[in-house]
Amino acid sequence: MKGLALQAESLTRCFKDNVAVDNVSFDVAFGEVVGLLGANGAGKTTTIRMLVGLLEPSSGHAMLLGAPPSRESQRRLGYVPQGLGLYGDLTVSENLRFTAHAYGIETRVLTGPLLESSNRLVRDISLGLQRQLAFTSAVQHVPDALILDEPTSGVGPLAAARLWDQIRHEAEREVGVLVTTHSMQEARQCDRLVLLSEGSVVGRGMESDIVAGLTAIEVTADMWSDAFSALTTTGAIVTLDGRSVRVIDQSRETVERTLHDACVAATIKILPATIDERMASLARAAATG
Repeated sequence: MKGLALQAESLTRCFKDNVAVDNVSFDVAFGEVVGLLGANGAGKTTTIRMLVGLLEPSSGHAMLLGAPPSRESQRRLGYVPQGLGLYGDLTVSENLRFTAHAYGIETRVLTGPLLESSNRLVRDISLGLQRQLAFTSAVQHVPDALILDEPTSGVGPLAAARLWDQIRHEAEREVGVLVTTHSMQEARQCDRLVLLSEGSVVGRGMESDIVAGLTAIEVTADMWSDAFSALTTTGAIVTLDGRSVRVIDQSRETVERTLHDACVAATIKILPATIDERMASLARAAATG
């Protein structure tokens, strides 16, 4: 399939004096999965709402399947919003039939746990099953583009893994997929990544491209809790990775001096930062900037 499934061209959206999305550009080709990353409030959902035609850009252009969003192109789109778009007072089967009727197609045949819950009200099934149902509803008309806003949020690892198997299956049949996620494990399953911060694109490519040379200091100590407590006093961003303490936005010399003053014996390594740490560093810079 030629062309692009989705394209944001200098997208900007303002709400009164607040610039929620600022000159955002990226695209999604057919057959690839692009991850749209960013903290809460970074502009991910606003960007998606412009791409699907639910929100008018203040400036720039949103392109869906090669043209501005329209009823025709929206019929070739599968979309799972953060709120899932399900009807809690309808059963699982009734939700699927409703969506199928809207597209003028036959209802997809249910299998597995959804089949077992087919006559239950959606409000009474687990969040994992609700997300599975929302995904099934979004793809039963065989769309050419798929947009998933936090599709695995709040579900367990097994349910998330199953959904990602289905996402990859859609990409294999040449669907262009845009996914927002907070999970770095899931981000690594994407073909490309776009990182938003404060409404702007601040990184794109693979994980190494987005980290952009940022390093972290890994501290390994028998008294890891003492190391953690001491390092939080430096004003650095300090996190735990198992029993190791990770520090960003602080020099090695300061970390060594802080541990020495606290009488904490430790081994120190300089490692590439993670995307999580990159986002934390950007959020701090924005808050203090």
